[in-house]
Amino acid sequence: MTRTDHSTSLIAASIWFVVACLANSAQPEKQLPFPGEVFAIEGHTAFLIQPDTKPTDEKPMPWVWYAPTLRELPGGAEKWMFERFLKEGIAIAGVDVGESYGSPNGRSTYSALHKHLVEKRGLAKQACLLARSRGGLMLYSWAAENPDKVQCITGIYPVCNIVSYPGLQQASEAYGLTAEELKIRLAKHNPVDRLASLAKAKVPIFHIHGDMDRVVPLEKNSAIIKSRYDKLGGPMILEVVKGQGHNMWAGWFQSQKLVDFIIKHAKNRSAKP
Repeated sequence: MTRTDHSTSLIAASIWFVVACLANSAQPEKQLPFPGEVFAIEGHTAFLIQPDTKPTDEKPMPWVWYAPTLRELPGGAEKWMFERFLKEGIAIAGVDVGESYGSPNGRSTYSALHKHLVEKRGLAKQACLLARSRGGLMLYSWAAENPDKVQCITGIYPVCNIVSYPGLQQASEAYGLTAEELKIRLAKHNPVDRLASLAKAKVPIFHIHGDMDRVVPLEKNSAIIKSRYDKLGGPMILEVVKGQGHNMWAGWFQSQKLVDFIIKHAKNRSAKP
């Protein structure tokens, strides 16, 4: 080998090493409460945890869409629920859209995840949404525009009102607006103002919320959803837990009623038009 050939080989090896390092560094990473797949959707870290059963063309796999899928979520608190979903043949998925507060950009990534899971992974068209805290803004905002893709909505002290949390000033940046501009356009984005499409589709809803919640007050979030959804003719159950706030009480994450609600609707997809 000549000196030129040797130099060329070294350069090629160096290029390969750099490309390999970049490829590895680009792979999204995430700790999950159960073994699953971590992948990227539009540059955002997504995950899919599947049961032992396999989807077919005749029988797509039912699934739970969990939010918010932030860096540490879902975590250990969700293991009890997830275990029961998996035993019933129900997958769990989500994508980290950061602190999007239900913004159009976050909703766009949600649509990309849904398309990928339905068309590439054999999951059912209609998902069971499971919103924890500020995941409510993310899932409800997407659901209002895609009621035909929603089997049911469940929430653990979910945020449903931007004004209540995080407030217009903090949320406005995610929307690319000033706080005043977001206030003017609020009815186009705020979940409590966007229930008509869900009620028309008769999407069933179940919330569990504490009456002592100071972070996401019951009366400004789940209670408004319940009142307005009832008036629109939509089916909703609101379980108010006395003396509980916005905390890590095990009862939130080990609610048999919530789990049974999801399993019922996940496995009875033909019940809703």
